[in-house]
Amino acid sequence: MNAHVEQGEREREIEELKTLAAEVGQVAYDVHHYFGNGLLERVYESALTHRLEKMGHFVERQKPLNVFDEDGYCVGEYFADMVVDGKLIVELKAVASLTTEHLSQVMNYLKIANFPLGLLLNFGAFKYERRTVYAPIRQPSILRPNTP
Repeated sequence: MNAHVEQGEREREIEELKTLAAEVGQVAYDVHHYFGNGLLERVYESALTHRLEKMGHFVERQKPLNVFDEDGYCVGEYFADMVVDGKLIVELKAVASLTTEHLSQVMNYLKIANFPLGLLLNFGAFKYERRTVYAPIRQPSILRPNTP
């Protein structure tokens, strides 16, 4: 496959992810509007999962993300709050305001999972916060897929 075709496919993938992220973001906004702020993160996670699954999305909660050393040895494991349709990481917070540490957490998840785009959502503030997070794609030779 030539580079031009690969670039076109990558752009199409990013556009599809942006559409999915916008849809998930709107559903999260609706959850925040309905429940308000001040509940536990797991309540928002459950409500968002429920609504997305009713819409036909496949949602994995607390999805393990393994971190591998250069020789393939697993050196650690993180858990993404949600992975929607196998391609969008969604990290939820219920805090007064988002910080750079929250953003770094999502960036690391994206690198580990080799995903180009994710969402960082905050239900804890009076005003709902949503950040779309982009990450560079890492070289596939240093990644191993996570097993279910």
